[in-house]
Amino acid sequence: MLKRIVYELGRHAPFTFTGALLGVAIMLAIIWGNFLPHVAPFSQVIFYVLHPFHVVLSALVTTALYLKYGKRRIWLVVLIGYTGSVGIATISDCLIPYLGESLLALPNRGIHIGFIEKWWLVNPAAFLGIALGYWKRVTRFPHYGHVLISTWASLFHVIMALGTTVNWIQIIIISLFLFLAVWIPCCTSDIVYPLLFTRKRQLQESAS
Repeated sequence: MLKRIVYELGRHAPFTFTGALLGVAIMLAIIWGNFLPHVAPFSQVIFYVLHPFHVVLSALVTTALYLKYGKRRIWLVVLIGYTGSVGIATISDCLIPYLGESLLALPNRGIHIGFIEKWWLVNPAAFLGIALGYWKRVTRFPHYGHVLISTWASLFHVIMALGTTVNWIQIIIISLFLFLAVWIPCCTSDIVYPLLFTRKRQLQESAS
């Protein structure tokens, strides 16, 4: 199990690293280009476009990877796909950014739980991702898109909390929290979480 998890993490590492770097680059471009006052008023709308899209991609990869190694019981596929996407996407896009916002005491900070606030949007997105993952079992490129979109969603969650200006200390801490919000939860959701529900024999059969 550990060997298989390490193998899958290694396969997806370049996509994770590149996606996270691009997200931070977008944040710096918004700040250094003085676009923040123009972007901030629309940040909540943008967040609720990116967050459901993140959930779709997360559910797709989680479902596809589980099906690659696990049993094809529909109820189990749906359960793993849903909890692995909605649960961990909430940590990635909402909870970790909020911790950063609270640490920096940002003026408009708030915790926005997508599957509760916009339940009619986020939950169907998860089931769409599960259906896509069941139908087309690809993982690496959707994982890259998942990481990229997750970084953007986390970024716009933070932008919702920002004022009209930001200093260097805030930029550094926000960048750190963006990396944390992406690497740990996204790799956990896409790779570690679905493999926890497979058995050693199933892994061996899939590898052979």
